[in-house]
This record gives sequence, C-alpha cells and structure tokens, in this order.
Amino acid sequence: MKTKVVLWGENASNEKILLAMELLERDNKVMLYVFPLEVATEDFYQSLLDLWREGKHVDFPQPHQVIERPLSVSESLLPEDIKVERTDLISRAQAEWHFVVLSAKLYEMYKTELDELKDKIDKLSDYDDKLWADAKGFWTKVQDQVKEQNLFKEHSAILKERTNILFDKLKDLKKNLQNEFEKTSADVSARFMEEIKEIEEKLEKGLGLKPLFEQMKSIQEKYYKAQMTKDDRKNVWDKLDGTFKALKDKKPAGGGGGNREYDKSRLQARYDGLVDTIGKMEKSILRDKQDLEFQVKKIEQTDGQLEMQIRKAKLKMLEERINSKNDKLQDMYKVKKELEDRRSKDEQRRVVEEKRNEAKEVVKQKIASGIEAAKEERETMADLLENAATRIKESKGGKKPSMLDNLKESITETFEDVVDTVKAVAEVAEDKIENAVDALDDKMDVAEDKVESMLESVGDKLGITKEKLQSVADAVEEKMDIIEDKVEDVIDSITSSDKDKDSEKEA
Repeated sequence: MKTKVVLWGENASNEKILLAMELLERDNKVMLYVFPLEVATEDFYQSLLDLWREGKHVDFPQPHQVIERPLSVSESLLPEDIKVERTDLISRAQAEWHFVVLSAKLYEMYKTELDELKDKIDKLSDYDDKLWADAKGFWTKVQDQVKEQNLFKEHSAILKERTNILFDKLKDLKKNLQNEFEKTSADVSARFMEEIKEIEEKLEKGLGLKPLFEQMKSIQEKYYKAQMTKDDRKNVWDKLDGTFKALKDKKPAGGGGGNREYDKSRLQARYDGLVDTIGKMEKSILRDKQDLEFQVKKIEQTDGQLEMQIRKAKLKMLEERINSKNDKLQDMYKVKKELEDRRSKDEQRRVVEEKRNEAKEVVKQKIASGIEAAKEERETMADLLENAATRIKESKGGKKPSMLDNLKESITETFEDVVDTVKAVAEVAEDKIENAVDALDDKMDVAEDKVESMLESVGDKLGITKEKLQSVADAVEEKMDIIEDKVEDVIDSITSSDKDKDSEKEA
C-alpha cells in the first residue's frame, strides 16, 4: 500500500502545479509538497513517480511550498485553494492512509509488548512455564491480526523473527529443565522399583499377605504423587500392577473380601483424585470468566478503535478457552457420577454380604447343635440296647451272646445311618432342604422297621417272650421319636432362616 502520491493540480490562481503527498504514519500527518510549473519539469515528474514513491531520495528543486495537514477521516487532505482532477486518488489515499496509521499503531503496540516480554525472558535463569504461555498467547494474537490483514507483511515478519528468538531461548531453558527432570525421574523410578522388589522377595519367602498388601498400597499412594516422565511412570505402574496380581494369586480361596477392599481403595483414590481435578478446573474456569468480565468492561470504556479490536480479540480467545474447559468439566462430571454409582453399589453389596454371612453362621450353629443332640441320643440308645441284651442274656443263662452282640451292633449302625442323614441335611440345608427332609423321613422309617424286624428275629431264636421284646421295642421306638423330633426342630429352624433371607431379598 503506497504512502506517497504524485499528481497534477491547480492553485487558487488556476495555475498548473505539481503535487507530491507523503504520509507520516507515526505522526498521523500528511506532508504536501507544491511545485510551480517552472520547476516541475518532465524529468522531475518521472523521478517522483519512479524513485520518490518507492522510497528513494530525490532532491526537490526550489522554489517549492511545504504544507502540513492532519490525517482525518472527515476533513480533506488538500487545502481549499488547491484543486485536482483526480479527486478519486485523494479519497482513496485518505481511506487507505487511515488504515495504515492504525496498522502502524498496532505494530508499535505489539513491538512494545514484545520488548517487555524479551526483558523478562532475558532475566530468566530457569525455564518459566508462565512466560512460555505468555509468548504463545502473544504470537496467537499476532497471527490473528495477520489473518485479518490488519498488519502489513513487513511488520508481521519483524514480529515473527523476534518472537522466534524468544521461543528459542525458552526452548533451551526448557531442554535443560527436561534433562534435570529426566534425571530426577530416573532416581524416583529406581527407588520405586527397589521397594517393589523387596515386597516380591518377601512374597517368595511366604511372609504374611496382609502386611504386604498394606505396603503396596502405601507405595501406590506415593506413586500417584510422584513426578516422573511418561516412560518411567509406565514402567513403575506395570511393576506395581504385576506385583498386586501376584499377591492376589497367593491369597487363599474365599479371600475375596481382601480383593474387594483393595478395589474399594483404588476406587476411592480415583474418586478423590477426580474431585480434586474438578475443583482445579472449576477455579480455572472462574478465573477465565473474571478475565472475560474485565475485558468486557474495558471494551465499554475504550475510546480507540484499535484498542477495541484488540480487546475483542482477547474476548474471543477467552471464550474459546472457557468453552473448551467447560467441555472437559462436563466429561469429568459424568465420570464422577459413574464412580459415585459404583461406590453406592459396592456399599449395598457389602451390606447384603454381611447379612448373608451372619445368617450362614446362625444356620451352622443350629445344625451343629442338632448333630450334637443326635449324637447324645445315639449314645443313650446304645446303653439301652446293651442293658436289654444283658437282661435277655441273664434270662437264658448266658446262651448265644454273639446273637445279642450282633443285634446291638446292627441297631447302632442303623442310628449312625440316621445321624449321617442329619449331616447330609446340614450340607444341603441352604439349597435343597425339602428333598433332604424327605430323605430323612425315609431313613427314619427304614430304621424303625429294621430295628423291629431284628428284635422279632432275635426273640424267636432266643426263645424270648413277646412281652419282653415289646418292652425293648417300645424303648427303642421312644428314643427314635425323640431323635426325629430334635432333627425336625433343627430343620424347621433352617427353613425359617431361609424364609427370612428370601423375605429380605424380596424387600
């Protein structure tokens, strides 16, 4: 865009004159050089067109007049006593030069901002992430103005060159910082690996699992807080994860509670970390919104068009930044809701499991009591049979003792069979109680028939009267009824406990 114009015109006396107009953009002024016709030769005119307009020096002949005019949107660039045929050139120059002045002011403003940034970076001894962000923000603003063609190419090229120099300095400082960070990260990673290795050695020696789990959780907490490179962090995590799995594999069957505790700890740690991150993001968005409000107020108080354009550019940047952070925040809220749902389900599952374990313990105690009662009755029955056998033996003069012994042994085995059935009831009490009860009833019927048959057989062979055998049979039947009643009491209590469990589940 040209800042110099050469054209012919006339003065107040209608005399032909040569006009040369030059924009002084920094001063927001226009210099008007008026040459009378006697010095405005054709050679001089061509020199102005070919050399002076391109920024090269040309000697002005004497006499000539110099007029200084302010650059204004409303007022003409020419005095009232000077007229030109190409008024369109004057109007176009006036509009373009006004833009040139604004662009020059924008360039000067950016150059001043860049000088301030350079002073800060020159004083750095260590890398500063904030200054890196400031430099990126500055260059983003410049690029926005270049895209909108508010800066001339030569101005943007100068700003780009100077900004790149600052970025190079920051990169050198960042490289030094990265080297130090990698060295520190390697040391931290080595310490983690050593601690995990010690736990693995203890695991191989068969030491207690619970203390080792606690040590691993402590290492895991330190891991989350440690500062390491991406590669070192991955290596340590893989080692941690592998050792945790090895500890789980060593746990005995039924130790799921420990695993659940570990999962609960991991879930809680993840939830706490997410809540902390959400808090930081919310504070960051709040700061951006405050900056946005500040820029809006500044725009309302801004008089200059240039400053207003700059403020609007900042507003746009802040709005985009807030929108991006809000999207991330919404994703965090969704994950937080999912974690809260998981925590709630885990807690409900834990309560149900505790109730189930308590109910199982009650059932086990009742079954044990029933078996113990059956054992005592069996011993009583054995004594009763032994006394009966003794009386029968004495009444027959001690003949055929082997028959009596066989009777005692057979009846004892029959009652042991009944007790074994009770134990079977206990084993299936939680799943198939009705089938087990039917099996027990069948066993009791068979036992009664078997005992009665054996007593009749023994009586016939020994010649014992029917009245004496009946007294023994009545005693046996009475004891068996007692056993059956006690076993049924145990079964009833088990059935009642199962119904209570079903009611709790339905509730």
